[in-house]
Amino acid sequence: MAININDPQADALTRTFARMAGLSIREAIVTAMKEAIDRRRNWEKPLETARRLREKHGIVIGGAASKPLQREAYDEMWDDLVQW
Repeated sequence: MAININDPQADALTRTFARMAGLSIREAIVTAMKEAIDRRRNWEKPLETARRLREKHGIVIGGAASKPLQREAYDEMWDDLVQW
């Protein structure tokens, strides 16, 4: 089934991408859609990113680091940043 999109911005973006990549309009659309789908399938969630970076740098979270800071710690940090 054919796609018919009457949108000047979509047309301009597609033509720009096609020229940059040296592709036909059809090839540009197929390539862009494949890349977008692949990017979303491989999208890393923030927790996964944090885990990967901890593993990469050998950081182990445990003990006090895994517990939330007490209110006093936040108050102290803000006191250092905000001049009343």
